[in-house]
Amino acid sequence: MILVGLTGGIASGKSTASRIFKKLGAYVIDADVLAREVVEPFKPAWRDIVKNFGREILNKDKSINRSRLAEIVFNNKKKRELLNSIVHPRVFRRAKEIEREIVKRDQEAVIIFDAALLIESGAYKRMDKNIVVYADEDVQIYRLVKRDRLAKEDAIKRIRAQIPLKKKLRFADYIIDGNKTFSIVARQVKNVLMDLKGIK
Repeated sequence: MILVGLTGGIASGKSTASRIFKKLGAYVIDADVLAREVVEPFKPAWRDIVKNFGREILNKDKSINRSRLAEIVFNNKKKRELLNSIVHPRVFRRAKEIEREIVKRDQEAVIIFDAALLIESGAYKRMDKNIVVYADEDVQIYRLVKRDRLAKEDAIKRIRAQIPLKKKLRFADYIIDGNKTFSIVARQVKNVLMDLKGIK
């Protein structure tokens, strides 16, 4: 088994790379999916978030309004760190459980841990290899404005709330160029996966 971290900036093409890895037979553990699971209504993380951020961040069905919470944390570093300290440890515990389940079924597994905050959270340290999907900032801004209908200023704010992508590159064993077309990204992913399988 080999455990591989996959990260990138917002709108860099990381999710596209993740889907291609899955299609090619790698096992993908999506940290964002796990983060949604651990904050479901009345779970411990949900209680901690409501306690610290107030009930105004809840929807009518008691689920957390992610965009409302995002607005708060993207503009406040301390609150962002507080939220991460509530969510991240629980996400990593759940990810380890899933890893163990996968290895029971397939000891030759290539497991991709897809996490936007792989570097920031320190999770990259427990990976065998790390992949960074890179895109130029103007490409990220264009995609965010188009995809999420954000104002350009808000898109820039969200991008700059994360470690600059150029800094993330120094943690990378592999770099995927997310500026490229889908078919070129797919070819890059396939080459990385073949290399990973060769080094197990």
